[in-house]
Amino acid sequence: MATTTTDDVLDYDEALAGFDPVMGLEVHVELGTRTKMFCGCATGFGAEPNTQVCPVCLGLPGALPVVNETGVESAIRIGLALNCEIARWCRFARKNYFYPDMPKNFQTSQYDEPIAFDGYLDVEIPARSGEGSETFRVEIERAHMEEDTGKSMHIGGSTGRIQGAEYSLLDFNRAGIPLIEIVTKPIVGAGDRAPEVAKAYVSALRDLLRALDVSDVKMEQGSMRCDVNLSLRERAGDGAASAEQLQVPLGTRSETKNVNSLRSVERAVRYEVCRHAAVLSSGGSILQETRHWHEDTGITTSGREKSDAEDYRYFPEPDLVPVAPPRERVEQLRSTLPEPPAQRRKRLQEEWGYSDLEMRDVLNAGASELIEATVAAGAKPQAARKWWLGEPSRRANEAGTDLVGYAEQVGLTPEHVAELESMVGAGRLNDKMARQVLEGVLDGEGGPTRVADARGLELVQDDGALEGAVDTVIANNPDIAEKIRGGKVQAAGALIGQVMKEMKGQADAGKARELILARLGVEG
Repeated sequence: MATTTTDDVLDYDEALAGFDPVMGLEVHVELGTRTKMFCGCATGFGAEPNTQVCPVCLGLPGALPVVNETGVESAIRIGLALNCEIARWCRFARKNYFYPDMPKNFQTSQYDEPIAFDGYLDVEIPARSGEGSETFRVEIERAHMEEDTGKSMHIGGSTGRIQGAEYSLLDFNRAGIPLIEIVTKPIVGAGDRAPEVAKAYVSALRDLLRALDVSDVKMEQGSMRCDVNLSLRERAGDGAASAEQLQVPLGTRSETKNVNSLRSVERAVRYEVCRHAAVLSSGGSILQETRHWHEDTGITTSGREKSDAEDYRYFPEPDLVPVAPPRERVEQLRSTLPEPPAQRRKRLQEEWGYSDLEMRDVLNAGASELIEATVAAGAKPQAARKWWLGEPSRRANEAGTDLVGYAEQVGLTPEHVAELESMVGAGRLNDKMARQVLEGVLDGEGGPTRVADARGLELVQDDGALEGAVDTVIANNPDIAEKIRGGKVQAAGALIGQVMKEMKGQADAGKARELILARLGVEG
């Protein structure tokens, strides 16, 4: 039974002084197929409950499954992109366990014969020096095919969990949706950077899957979610991955289920390190269990004792034939793989002229694809970066979502940002006005031109009015004017501000500066 008791934790640095973390990350990815893995039901997100079901995905007697070919080919492409071996022959298995939202009382999955195995994914984390990055290789144990379960909705409680709920409802629309589960080998040697490595791996995997166009990887909707397995072992030797350390037995692991954001993956690893260390330092032992992550409090709580593989009574699925991908088809699928995301990022950084720090900010904000589309729509790279990493990024962080998801939610498109920048470039808006227009777009008032028209935002094009404002400001500030004549050109900023006030913000600050300096006989 779950508990809300708060566990003791050690300080992170104190925990790492005596123990070395070992991680295993299991990422479940819902494929973006039109139909489910073993039947023809639709897979659209957000449909009315229990409207996308049939006898097969409901597990009714006599209903027989048929494998989704696109799902199999997507699994092969994922395996190839992860540098995996593709099985010449594999088969499905029944994983037997009871969950209320799993109508068959078993999950059709793969056990000892996955479709892809023995791969790796190289991920980048910031270098300790603060300049550049370091590469960390995460080895992949397997990537296998399976089906998703339904969804339980607990009604009447304050937490959305079964504890305290008045009743529960079951929606089987998600039951049978194709899943690929990607399982790492034990990740050792990350040391104190284990939380960063975990976040970087899930981020790199999400980028790869998005590039493959096999899933929308929307973590907030559950189409990509991560289970964090973590254990600690006593530290030996001077380094986290020293020869001595590799001989130390692995500790008992806990599994934090269904972590659904990059930030939460990092936080969950850090918390579990501190919790495990507190238990072990006090002479206790770790319970092998599943745990729930709580985003609001940043802690995990106990779920249920974790079963081992033999407890699931795996056996070959009798209603499905083995899958034996022809080698020529595998090679055809290999030819469809896109440019690797890491290679693509380096190319884009060079094309855009971004510094390492600027590119890191873009990647941390999840804005690279948005900027690429904005540049394609006609904006300059620095302008695209400025607008996306400004108010949209701030609001996305405030809403606790990623930038791509937030932009979709409010209807902000790369074309909108390019249109906004073109209005600045054409002299209709200054930066201050453009920020107001962008806020209007984010608030649902329409596209940039519509917002600017509705709010009456446009630079005054009457040079006579601007010249008059400049003359007035110079006359009212003789001391500042004299400083500028004496060579202190930077003092012009004070006059520019007053000109903008005279013009009610509807003037081009650059043109105002030019006029001020010209009136005072100073070269800019």
